[in-house]
Amino acid sequence: MKLGLHINHFTWPGGEAELGSTLARVAVVAEEVGFARLSVMDHVWQISMNGNEDEPMLESYTTLGFLAAQTKRVELLALATAVTYRAPGLLAKAVTTLDVLSGGRAWLGIGAGWNQEEAVGLGLGFASTPERFERLEEALQICLQMWSPDAAPYAGKHYALSSTLNSPQAVSRPRPRIVIGGAGERRTLKLVAKYADACNVYGGPDAPRKLEVLREHCAREGRDYDAIEKSAITSLDLDDDGGTGALLERLRALHDMGFQSVHGSVASVASLKPLERIGADVIDQIAGW
Repeated sequence: MKLGLHINHFTWPGGEAELGSTLARVAVVAEEVGFARLSVMDHVWQISMNGNEDEPMLESYTTLGFLAAQTKRVELLALATAVTYRAPGLLAKAVTTLDVLSGGRAWLGIGAGWNQEEAVGLGLGFASTPERFERLEEALQICLQMWSPDAAPYAGKHYALSSTLNSPQAVSRPRPRIVIGGAGERRTLKLVAKYADACNVYGGPDAPRKLEVLREHCAREGRDYDAIEKSAITSLDLDDDGGTGALLERLRALHDMGFQSVHGSVASVASLKPLERIGADVIDQIAGW
């Protein structure tokens, strides 16, 4: 099982003046202790479940580029890119650039998006739920075409590209991997079965149901269910009831459900000590699962 550190807040000691240096230390230590991936949210304001909207929030792809420069091995992704915030051609170019400059460590993490308040607030794209899912499927098709030898035009309902030329091409082979975030049973998991290399769902009580729905979509799409990596979001905090033992139990339960990777945030991550504890007490134990 692989463990990913999900960085979802930047309200750290030292404020803006020290934010860059603190983030660099977090990334370096996370890699040193054995985290396999680093992910960030694609939000421009802090979301309500994490804090107040005016708390610090960094733009995701600028941040991923910074993280690429601080690290050598960890894979890098946004969980998950809001499809309407960027034109798909530009998004494919951004992920390709991240992949090239990181030596092949970029994923495309993408979803339909949901935060209308921040989107409207900063004048970013947003649309009805059905339209966002239509745009999500078209964006996936555009990215896949741009990561192929085919530079032909693309014409969809919402996007039209006169050329899908993409140079340089990605270092990852055959292309950057795609993870779709979200657990919607009718639309999201169907798109996972059609286009993605991985899903990412919340690791709560309904997680087994989501995997079963994905299996059903794979059967209908003629896709090998076992070829899709199952990834879950859960807390990695060691200060919850039970400490290290409880975290290992949560991870073991997810593994036994069929999850191969987990992303999670860590409280007080800027102090670095929780990362070191996870590296010493957890990562080695789960590596062989």
